[in-house]
Amino acid sequence: MENTPLRTRRWSRRLRQALDAPEHWDLLDAPARPLAKAVEALPLGPYRDALHGVWLGHPLHPAMVQLPIGFWTSAAVLDYLPGGHRSADTLVAAGLLTAGPTALTGWVDWARLDPSRRRTGLVHALGNTTGVLLYAGSLVARCRGHRARGRLLGLAGATVVSAAAALGGHLAYRQAAGPDRAAAVPRLAPADWVSLGAVEDFPEGKPVRATAGELAVVVVREGDRCHVLAERCAHLSGPLSEGSLVEGCLRCPWHGSTFRLRDGEVVHGPATAPQPVMEARVLSGHLEIRLPAAG
Repeated sequence: MENTPLRTRRWSRRLRQALDAPEHWDLLDAPARPLAKAVEALPLGPYRDALHGVWLGHPLHPAMVQLPIGFWTSAAVLDYLPGGHRSADTLVAAGLLTAGPTALTGWVDWARLDPSRRRTGLVHALGNTTGVLLYAGSLVARCRGHRARGRLLGLAGATVVSAAAALGGHLAYRQAAGPDRAAAVPRLAPADWVSLGAVEDFPEGKPVRATAGELAVVVVREGDRCHVLAERCAHLSGPLSEGSLVEGCLRCPWHGSTFRLRDGEVVHGPATAPQPVMEARVLSGHLEIRLPAAG
């Protein structure tokens, strides 16, 4: 770092500050709240989980983003190659057609974020909407024979969409809106049997928080059987011990992610990664757990 030119360090710091800024813009909460309610009210049924990416095991939106960006990037290249004009026009149109479904996957994820991440996500969405409008103008200009104007609007759209993509990456990775929050559990869970206490300490049919070394877990006792899962939700670290039991599943109190008790599989999103489950046994009246054996 000491060898990095001062000007480069200043530029890098200012860029990071610019990316961090939207999460502190409280004025965005006023439009964000009703917009989130409107997204939640969409009659998507079981398709909501599909849009979250539950079936994929991670958020679907980043994968969908490759479609419009890929089409538009290819169009920008073909615009300046001999004989590539018609193909470029087709790719601009294809990008617009895929932008809608891509945006929908992003909106359903965005609606279940906390306020600071929602602010960043809203600016990200506004940037992408601006980019879509610019590309729509580009396609109209192309269809009317104004090719130079179409290329210029396309370049403007590419610039805006690229900036929005940088902010989306910041939201996903710096603000950790998408990663599996329970990914570290296998490194924290005890490899050998560890006692959580007497079985009687865990009332039947109620989630109870306990700790095993550095790992917080939630225990749900059903008769003679105890289910033990990592306590912090894989979505945004909600406290599952404060959640509710629903037909053999545990529902997070923050955003409604629902996990099957017996194996931690996601029944309903927005979580896309399964909740880690510990191996449990009762020995001499005490509940013991350990990390399940691999395989």
